[in-house]
Amino acid sequence: MLNEIIAFLGRRGEFFYISVFMLLIFLVFLISWLVEPRRLINGVLFTIFLISMVSWITVMVHKSTSHGLQRAYDFFVLAVFFCITMLLIFAWLFLFWNAYFVWKYESHTLPNLLTLISGVIALVLSIIFLFGPGQYLPHWLSALLASIPAIAIYLGLVLYNFLLNLLLYQIYPRRYKQDYLIVLGAGLINGDQVSKLLAARINRAIQYSNRQYQKGRKRPILIMSGGQGPDEKISEGLAMARFAHHRGVSPDQILIEDQSKNTYQNMLFSKRLAIKDFGSNKFRATFFSNNYHIFRAGLLAKEVGLKANGVGAFTRFYYLPNAVIREFAGVFVMHKRRHFVIMGLLVLFFILQAILAATGLVKFNVL
Repeated sequence: MLNEIIAFLGRRGEFFYISVFMLLIFLVFLISWLVEPRRLINGVLFTIFLISMVSWITVMVHKSTSHGLQRAYDFFVLAVFFCITMLLIFAWLFLFWNAYFVWKYESHTLPNLLTLISGVIALVLSIIFLFGPGQYLPHWLSALLASIPAIAIYLGLVLYNFLLNLLLYQIYPRRYKQDYLIVLGAGLINGDQVSKLLAARINRAIQYSNRQYQKGRKRPILIMSGGQGPDEKISEGLAMARFAHHRGVSPDQILIEDQSKNTYQNMLFSKRLAIKDFGSNKFRATFFSNNYHIFRAGLLAKEVGLKANGVGAFTRFYYLPNAVIREFAGVFVMHKRRHFVIMGLLVLFFILQAILAATGLVKFNVL
């Protein structure tokens, strides 16, 4: 039977090769993702798989004898490309709409203005794309300004890969065999009260602990991780421990880490606390934060050598775009050297094009 299937596919040339490539790349992605879901390359591998799958479907449809199916498929593909193009051009509308709700319901801090800033940038890029002002400029200046949309496209691809990894990380299989559950802190209300956002993280960890216990395994220790800010009366770790205690968690099931000031230190100091309590670094752990934050937190856990993946708590929808942009900026900064080298090469390329255009060797008019 297997030989007959291989022979059948082999008679169809490119269909066979695309099928083999699609299966192989999916296997590579699956192994990479299951072994280490915190690799950014996972998003690239999954994208290659998606492209190969679309190619596979396209070849299969056009190999069929149904002309109606072929026309319907071609129309569907064009409709998808049109929708994606319109979505990218008018993304600024959604960003401005979201910025309004964030401004209305959240504090007016710079991090909460990221969707507004992104909306302005997206609007400017849309105008450049639609009206092409480069036709009114000298060729050398048009060539030089073409670096702006080129960098925007690069950043868009980087953002896409981040979003894809963030989505994949949400569905990573959970293993209810943990020794420690690390809850990452967040700012307190009135200096000593747990916010709704932070409460969601704690409640998610308690739910996880109960689920593990129901499966007949020991209850994990909860590590409440968060130091005391300059405007806080007590440490976040202590406030979180009190909240968990009121939710029925026994004090002997809670450890408090109260020295960390950021996510990196959350992971580093929680790891040290777990090693001290467990007696070695052979413990198993999972950390908890809001769903938009867990991928970047996972990257930071990897940096400090903490073998732990994250579980995300629910976040209100209107807050997500602003928070995701902030997380993307954080991940971008973590790999800033690589990104600035690539963007520098792009700028250098267009500078050379501008020089050639200024000397009259080439004509350049993209914008």
